Amino acid sequence: MNINRDSYLNKLIRHKHNGFIKIISGIRRCGKSYLLFELFKNHLLKEQSVPESHIITIQLDDRKYLKYQNPDACYNYVESQIQDSDMYYLLLDEVQMMKDFESVLNGFLHIKNLDVYVTGSNSKFLSSDIVTEFRGRGDEIRMYPLNFSEYYSVAGGDWDRAWDEYCLYGGMPAIFKFNTDSDKANYLQNLFKETYIKDVVERNNIRNRTEFEQLVNVVASNIGSLTSVKKLANSFQSVAKNSISEPTLNQYLEYLSEAFLINKVQRYDIKGKKYLNSPCKYYFVDSGLRNARLNFRQTEVNHIMENVIYNELIMRGYQVDVGNIRVRERESEQYVRKQLEVDFVANQGSKRYYIQSAQEMPTREKREQEAKSLLSIGDSFKKIIIVERNIAPKHDENGISIIGLKDFLLNTKSLDF
Repeated sequence: MNINRDSYLNKLIRHKHNGFIKIISGIRRCGKSYLLFELFKNHLLKEQSVPESHIITIQLDDRKYLKYQNPDACYNYVESQIQDSDMYYLLLDEVQMMKDFESVLNGFLHIKNLDVYVTGSNSKFLSSDIVTEFRGRGDEIRMYPLNFSEYYSVAGGDWDRAWDEYCLYGGMPAIFKFNTDSDKANYLQNLFKETYIKDVVERNNIRNRTEFEQLVNVVASNIGSLTSVKKLANSFQSVAKNSISEPTLNQYLEYLSEAFLINKVQRYDIKGKKYLNSPCKYYFVDSGLRNARLNFRQTEVNHIMENVIYNELIMRGYQVDVGNIRVRERESEQYVRKQLEVDFVANQGSKRYYIQSAQEMPTREKREQEAKSLLSIGDSFKKIIIVERNIAPKHDENGISIIGLKDFLLNTKSLDF
């Protein structure tokens, strides 16, 4: 089964020969190895006519390459394969399985005719490691599970049915190998427990796995809701009868973020032009993994839709915040200060979009509620409401753009109609 991952492939192609180590990072099983050893290698062979002898492949999780987990053996092997002055390409998978891999990769940078591409599992190969170890010579390409467009290119058929399935089971590529609901659910649940949780616990030497897993459940239950560490600590005390310090909870959240399982989204004071420290929001990297963590008991479409929109925006390269607007409204005989929320403030270069996610707006009151925060902003950047119903893009009487979810997910230029 072929799955196009054109956005990532095109990034690798654009970044060829730039003198940096190209680092494909992301959670396990999201398609990093497939991108490198199938899609990119085929590009080199078929589109660029690179001789196969000039493509050096090492998959460190394959027993065939076990000896190259030794850093000196790996370096010497790669060096021995370079026989002339033409360009060579090193494709190195699961690099975290090699001890002292940082010094080996830095050594490869001194070989002028070697272009280096590596993948690493999220639990061992994090953004913080990259920044620290490669001192500006690492070129990170963050990879995610399938977005809906990639998923639909394989699933096809009725859009509504595909959307319902995507909401429930998400976009992990291997989901297409399973035909029944129970098999899909078991795969995602086992993947979360036996791979992701185990990796994070082992990497960070977490002693109390039970309370860590309780936190994962709480975060999964509250996607898209404003969350503070203090509020979490109080919840543990009142519900779980478990006292966990705020520093410990904050550390656990950082572990999950560094492992690429969740993304922390800060609040931004739109009028004050400053970030607000707390509370913030968390979104899961994949809706199917989030649902599996909760045994598919909390699958409210409005929350999942918001999570999917957030993921789509960051996959398209936007920097995304939660918008906060302070307003004064007259109630009875006095003015009252209130805070309104914009689901997403999406920035990319000079572009900015204010976006609300609304599953449906069946009444005028609901439409006014969704538009209220957008109309309170007062600047000239585009204001958008995304609704689940499949509609033609339009503008309302206030100039707010209304976009159907289908158009947004399948058309990368939909925000600019």
